[in-house]
Amino acid sequence: MSRSRAALLILLFLLGLAVAGCGGDDNVENPATDATTEASGTGGGKTLNGSVGPGFDISLDGTDGLVAGSYTLVVNDQSSAHNFHLIGPDGSDLSTDVEAEGEQSFEVELEAGEYKFLCDPHASSMNGSFTVG
Repeated sequence: MSRSRAALLILLFLLGLAVAGCGGDDNVENPATDATTEASGTGGGKTLNGSVGPGFDISLDGTDGLVAGSYTLVVNDQSSAHNFHLIGPDGSDLSTDVEAEGEQSFEVELEAGEYKFLCDPHASSMNGSFTVG
């Protein structure tokens, strides 16, 4: 009988965990996790979401299948030890400040070619690239 009571307690505990994991508002938009915001036209009105920190992570979402055009780059800088630096084949060069934290937006005109993004203080380990067609 104690074995079935223990099994019942475990089952109730697991059910409680399952119920606690449900809920919330799935319709709330989160710009830090949305990869891109679509708009009409080629490239125009799209948002690229960059992130740096809090550890030694740097990323840029929304770069698959990019074509030349106007974009908004939104960077979520989560560390005063890092920055987000974007360098383009056309000589474009923009970055957040190393000491700054928070969200910063840039309007960028991407041209065809290879772009690099990196953290200046940790460029050898925190970097990435993408191609605009």
